[in-house]
Amino acid sequence: MRPEYLAFLCLALAGCGSLGGLRSEKPAVAPAPSTESVQAAQLASYITGLQQLVQGSPAEQAEIVAAAHAAYDQAHQGPAALRYGLVLAAPSHPARDPVQAQRVLRETLARPELLNIVERALAVVELQRVDAELRIATENERLVGEGPARAGPAARRAVADRPQPPPAGRTGRERKAEKGAG
Repeated sequence: MRPEYLAFLCLALAGCGSLGGLRSEKPAVAPAPSTESVQAAQLASYITGLQQLVQGSPAEQAEIVAAAHAAYDQAHQGPAALRYGLVLAAPSHPARDPVQAQRVLRETLARPELLNIVERALAVVELQRVDAELRIATENERLVGEGPARAGPAARRAVADRPQPPPAGRTGRERKAEKGAG
């Protein structure tokens, strides 16, 4: 459900609830929200924020990153640090920084008492995902660097004997004319 519709629905329900006073009925006392409902709302907030980050326009992305960074600057721990770590780890935006996300998420988990159980679980899962991503990237770089050294002489000759692509900017006619002239 889109946030605008949710806000409208909440306002409509709040308006209907206030009509009970017109009929001189005693308004019912609303029960305090349970811990589980508060945690579910927090988790929903994290997830919808990440969705807005990865699907938003560049201006929206910059705004979300700036807000998360400002909150992190005020308190380098707890939910603010978790949100900033999640933002840095999220794909599809220019401020993505998995190395920094790994550091922030580790800092966050160093003080687990500042997070509720759902936030701790989210931080652990995301940190493990970022760790795996960085391990894979490191291994890939290592394999790419070793590639030519590990290849045998026949493989190196095959790579050297491959036809080279034509220089950019020349058309097919120009290449044919050069072949015909040569």
